[in-house]
Amino acid sequence: MYKNILVTVDLAHLDEETKAVQTVVEYAKAFGARLHVLTVVPDFGMSIVGGFFPADHEKTAVAKANEDLHAFTARVIPPEIRHRHIVDHGVIYKIILHYARETECDLIVMSSGRPDLEEYLLGPNAARVVRHARCSVLVVRT
Repeated sequence: MYKNILVTVDLAHLDEETKAVQTVVEYAKAFGARLHVLTVVPDFGMSIVGGFFPADHEKTAVAKANEDLHAFTARVIPPEIRHRHIVDHGVIYKIILHYARETECDLIVMSSGRPDLEEYLLGPNAARVVRHARCSVLVVRT
């Protein structure tokens, strides 16, 4: 049923991400799917904000995210599950939708914590991905 599954990982909340990754590992085992594990380093939004950081901050942040993502997946994804790591930077939901198209994924798996009043039901990135994705989206509650 699923051949390519894109799973998003927020490195700032790894405890919350574990349940989603465990879920996607079970899907990968059941369907023989390949996992595409994505993390996104958010951009600054406004160029004026970027001026407060060193010139190589973005490159350093992406390299650190790549290192952290590999360490996390080594702990939670069994070696027999085919997976690849994707690290990018930018607007989170836009990057997720971009890689959903690029990987031709059949399913996007995301975690979403407990809703606050300002984020009722889904966080802003999850809500946008659900609304605009061309494939099914599974939101795993923590």
